[in-house]
Formats: sequence, C-alpha cells, structure tokens
Amino acid sequence: MRTTTETGKQRWERETLEPALKKAPERAAAFTTVSGRPIDRLYTPEDVAGIDYARDLNDSGHFPYTRGIHPTGYRGKLWTMRQFAGFGTPEDTNERYKTLLRAGGTGLSVAFDLPTLMGRDPDHELSLGEVGKCGVNVTSLADMETLFDSIRLADITTSMTINSPAAIIFAMYLVVAEKQGADWKTLSGTIQNDILKEFIAQKEYIFPPRPSMRIITDIFAFCSRRVPRWNTISVSGYHIREAGATALQELAFTLRDGLEYVRWGVDAGLDVDDFVPRMSFFFNAHSDFFEEIAKYRAARKIWAEVLRDRFGAKNERSWKLRFHSQTAGVSLTAQQPYNNVVRTALQALSAVLGGTNSLHTNSLDEALALPTARAATLALRTQQIIAHESGVANVVDPLGGSYFIEKLTKDMEDGALAYFDTIDRMGGMVEAIERGFPQTEIAESSYRFQQAFERKEKIMVGVNELAAADESPIAILYIDDSAGERQLAKLDALKQTRDTDAVTRSLDGLRAAARTTENVMPRILDAVRAYATVGEMCDALRDVWGEYEEVPII
Repeated sequence: MRTTTETGKQRWERETLEPALKKAPERAAAFTTVSGRPIDRLYTPEDVAGIDYARDLNDSGHFPYTRGIHPTGYRGKLWTMRQFAGFGTPEDTNERYKTLLRAGGTGLSVAFDLPTLMGRDPDHELSLGEVGKCGVNVTSLADMETLFDSIRLADITTSMTINSPAAIIFAMYLVVAEKQGADWKTLSGTIQNDILKEFIAQKEYIFPPRPSMRIITDIFAFCSRRVPRWNTISVSGYHIREAGATALQELAFTLRDGLEYVRWGVDAGLDVDDFVPRMSFFFNAHSDFFEEIAKYRAARKIWAEVLRDRFGAKNERSWKLRFHSQTAGVSLTAQQPYNNVVRTALQALSAVLGGTNSLHTNSLDEALALPTARAATLALRTQQIIAHESGVANVVDPLGGSYFIEKLTKDMEDGALAYFDTIDRMGGMVEAIERGFPQTEIAESSYRFQQAFERKEKIMVGVNELAAADESPIAILYIDDSAGERQLAKLDALKQTRDTDAVTRSLDGLRAAARTTENVMPRILDAVRAYATVGEMCDALRDVWGEYEEVPII
C-alpha cells in the first residue's frame, strides 16, 4: 500500500524494482563512476527538483553558460582539431606538423622534451639520454625558427605545452613571428604557463612558487598590451587527472588554480577584465562518459558565477570559460593497443558533447612510444568522423535536460565549491600546495583506484580482464640518440657564431630585472634576440630565485 509520503521513485522501487531484483539480481552490489562516485540506477524529475532552468542552466550563450558559451554551438564553427606533436629535432617535428596540416588539422600543439621543460640545454649532464625523446628539443631562437619553417604563424593557432620556461619559449615564438613579418596584435594561440599544476601533479617546476607566479603576472601584463589575442595561460586539469585525481578533484583543483592566478593578477594591479578574457583551461577527457560531460558543464557555471560575484568582472568574456580537452593518456594500454582507438573515440565524443573548444585525440600506440605519423593521422580522423558523420555537432548541448546529466552536473558543482571552501580557509592555492593538501588528496584517490583495479571492481579490457595470451607487436616510433647528437652539434655551432657580448649583456639585464619588480618579458625578448639559450636564461633566473625542492609529506 502506498503511504502519503511515498514519492514516485519510491513507489517504482517498491512495485517494479523489488520484484525484478528477486528474479534477477544486478551485476554488482554497487555501481560507481571511474572516479568512485556512486551512481543510482534511475534518475527522475525528483533528482533535479531544486534546479532552476534560468538560474542554473539557461540557454546557450547566456549566463551562467552551463549549456555552452556560444549560442549556436558547433553549428557556426567546429572545435579546433589540435594534434599534440613533437619529437627529436626541430627539423623532425617540422615535418610532422606539415603532415598534420595537410591531413586537415586546424591548429598545432607543441610537445617539448624533458630538457626543454626543465630549462636545461642539451650539453647539461642532466640532459644526457633525454634530448628529443619525449618531445622536440628547443634550445635557442634558431631552433624555434626551424620548428616553424615554412609555417606562417599569422595563419595558424599554436598551443605550447610549456610551464616553467613558458615566458622564454613564448618570447622565441614572438620573435619568429616578428621575423616572418607578423603583427603581434593578430597572433593567436596558447602557452600552458600553469605552474601550480606542476607543483600539484607533474613536478616539472624550476623556481619556487612565488617567483613563478610573478613571471605569470608579468606575462599577463605584457600580453594585455602587446599580444592581446594570445591566451596567456591554459590552466590544466589534464595532468592533475593523469596523476590519479578523480573527476571532481580535477574540476575543483583546476578551477581553484585559475582563481589563484586571477587573485595574483589583481593583486599585481591588473584590471580583472584586462587579462581574464585571455585565460583558458585544459581538461582531461576520461573514460566515464557521462561524468566527463557533467564536469565540463559544471566548470562553465562555476567559473562564470565566481568571476562575476567574487571578482566583480564586468566583461562577459571574463565569465566565459573556454577549454581545450585531450583524451586520457592514462587510460591507454600497451596490451591490445587497438582497443585504444575505441577508448579515444568515446572520450573525444564526451568532450564534444560537453562543449569543448578544441580537442586533441591520443594515438593508439602512445602507451608504447611517441605516436607514428600513421597513428596520429588516425587519431585526427577520429575527430573528423565525430564532427562530420555522427550528427552530434548539429545540436547545442544535446544531453541538456537529462535527469542524470543535470544531477551529475549539480553534484560536481557542489563538490567543487566544497573544495574551494577548504582551500580558501588555508589562505589560497599557493598555501594549500605548500601544505601538500591537493597532492595528498590526489595520492589517496590514485591509491583507491588501484585497489579497485586489483580487486577487479574496475575493469580495463585486455589488462585485468579479457587479456590475450599472444599479441602481435605493432610498429612504433623509435627516437635514437642521434637527435641529441645533432642538437649538441647545432648548439656548439651557435656558440661559435653568435655575439657573445650581446648574450652576456642580455643575461645580466635579465638578472637585474628579476631582482626588482620590473616586468621580465622585455628582458627575456632581448636575450632571445641575442640567441641566448633556454638553459642560459633559466640559469640567470636560478641565480636570483634559486630552484624549488618539494617538502616531503609524511
């Protein structure tokens, strides 16, 4: 008998579900997302009763942009198909870029090798065996000129995944564009420039947190005047997720990192509406299809509301969160690598349904090596098939209104705001990082997932279930040590031909600027034009600021 307080969902559970479960039990005692979030078996209007359409969702192109920042979605313009590439020498990578552009790519994304990321030249002892292995080696302006040889920077958008030496690599890009005759005011692209996620997850930092944040605010100020169309930072949740964070932690820590950059910019005297419109974000497109879509929708809403209400931003462009996404590298498997094509397609589809502004799709062989040209082209074709054959680009936010999606989106928002409160009580994200808070949270989540994987509560097809006894090897890209030898030879030749006095003067000027509050970007540009190397410029800053060593969390 129905009681007066029984809801429709409770009635369904009593009248329909319970008899069905007696006949055939479910596959598991509990169902969760890949992040471990519990999932109900059925969602109904009761789950979204507290959501107000105009306040919480609204039409696309209208605050708070939950359903998208553009009124027409992809009907007006598809997302940018930006394939991440870089290996060996600049000559090697330049050829790969031309291949991707000929295949229909609409933007370039540069992967740098470890010595470049760490601000070391090829002749440094710590660079031994690493030059050109996990990305392209760029040592000086000469290498950047080669990297973009016969590629007009005025005609493309370029994203560069670089953080500690971001100002230096960006300056090299600007000088190449200048030499090509491009107007800096028309250049469009992105530098990642997100040092907080390095301290949290990827650990490719050089300088301590506070001088590192100073460089970023210097870039904000410089670009607002000189390179106004350039995205000065891509706040990255991708690497936070790859380190083992849940979808909620990725969302919360990424957005809170972004708000920390806003706070530091404002504290440096910048107007919020002068630099925030050129901030962008970078999210991971992971394997739990609906959880990812909810994450992207919640991100837009949170960013819009916090920028308007906490920071008083007046410009709509400051409210609109723009993001790039990349399919989950951590989900790729060396076992049965062709399964990765399917994983990547589903992950890419979730990013598109969530309204990504640009997208990189991983290649099937990336669990084994850097991708071959053939595998990279197939990854690009995956995006093109979604865009032109699936029909999903014809409708704005096609899953909007789903009881499940709207409840997940609201849960994501509430969980992220709870993390904000915790971090705010610590004093901010820099202080939270210094205390090891996000690092500990991510480590614990990674451990819990590994336990679930080993108990087979989470299945990876071909790895902990449905494994194959005999697998045929696939062809992979092998980077030998010749790339390092060629880069060393070029570095030696550069040092023999450049103006040594000009290099010395420029590096002295950079050190002097670092000791004061002077914006370091003009000094870095001087050093780049003198053909100072990445290592020399980073060493000049190391002389002033030192190198950061993380305090162990016990």
